[in-house]
Amino acid sequence: MVLKKSLKVMMASALSLGLLAGCGGESGGSGSGGKVIKIATQTPLSGGSATLGESIKLGAQLALEENKKKFEKLGFKLQLVPYDDQADPKKGVSNANQLGADTAVMAVVGHLNSGVSIPSSEVYEKYNVAMVSPANTATDVTDRGLKTVNRIVARDDFQGPAGADFAIKTIGAKKIFLVQDKTAYGQGLADAFKKAAEEGGAEILGYEGITVGETDFNGVLNQVVAKKPDLVFFGGLYTEGALLIKQAREKGIDIPFMGGDGLDSSTMVEIAGESVKNVYYTSVAADANKSPEGQKFASKYKEKFNKTIESYSAYGYDSMSVVLDGLEAAIEANDGKLPERKAVAEHIRKIQDFQGVVTKVGFDDKGDNKYAKVYIYKFDEAKYPGKQEGEISK
Repeated sequence: MVLKKSLKVMMASALSLGLLAGCGGESGGSGSGGKVIKIATQTPLSGGSATLGESIKLGAQLALEENKKKFEKLGFKLQLVPYDDQADPKKGVSNANQLGADTAVMAVVGHLNSGVSIPSSEVYEKYNVAMVSPANTATDVTDRGLKTVNRIVARDDFQGPAGADFAIKTIGAKKIFLVQDKTAYGQGLADAFKKAAEEGGAEILGYEGITVGETDFNGVLNQVVAKKPDLVFFGGLYTEGALLIKQAREKGIDIPFMGGDGLDSSTMVEIAGESVKNVYYTSVAADANKSPEGQKFASKYKEKFNKTIESYSAYGYDSMSVVLDGLEAAIEANDGKLPERKAVAEHIRKIQDFQGVVTKVGFDDKGDNKYAKVYIYKFDEAKYPGKQEGEISK
């Protein structure tokens, strides 16, 4: 009986691992529609960042499904392989090794979190798996010179100074208190903002760190009360940001708050409620509803998933579209045969003038998008998205 029970456990575990990996089959394996080509997504599909993580996955899914017939005519069957990185670097690396080992996976759309992307992309480079990020802003994502790593959004050394300039010149901030969440993204953005704000003549009254998952911010907010700044800048994501702002308002801190694209989420409003008023945020994501193509995308997204688009929904779509454009070029260059991963990565990096739904894409030699912009938004009411206050090009 013990032996039978152990056997059942082993079989169940093997089945579970297979399902979690989402990786059945080898490169060139047959399936209805031709040889299987898998494109992975790596984003948080559970936990505090799941709202944005799922939106990237769904945007990418929509783009892939729209291109299936085109690739079937070329003799290939596209499959989406979604991975949940849980906003955890260790999980991201573990997933990266799994998808790297599945030779049918040609590229990955992801990540949301720069702190997950940086170590995971080292694995992609090892396996020659191309990565196109719809959301990563930390400078180290591309500054390491990896040949497989690309992003379609602006960097923190562009976003941070853009926010600081707006804070000083438009909001009129002269004394600023900074809070960051100690992640690669949050600290990187706060550091870039701090440097630009000091150069712009603002006085930095405090620079404190919180921990992701923390829910009580009385300690840091008591410092804010004591220092009396005219603006608080937060480098981090919407879960902690919304709680920080809500607790600040409860303490009577009614000055403007500002943050980065990590606050660009409908869940930010859900958590903060009316406290979200007078909060500014920079974002590397355009408001898709401001263009005809974006409106068309939002309508398709709503019809397909019964969900309203988030900040990175269209960027997930555009990232997948860029991946498939490079993949198609690699297939054509290989006389219609299945290309090697390295060739796919090379053709993605060569992309120069791809027009997406919300952004034009042209990669430089590091994998940064030369057309990326930064947008300034403000919450005047408890409604997402905020009102666009500015658009900044390089």
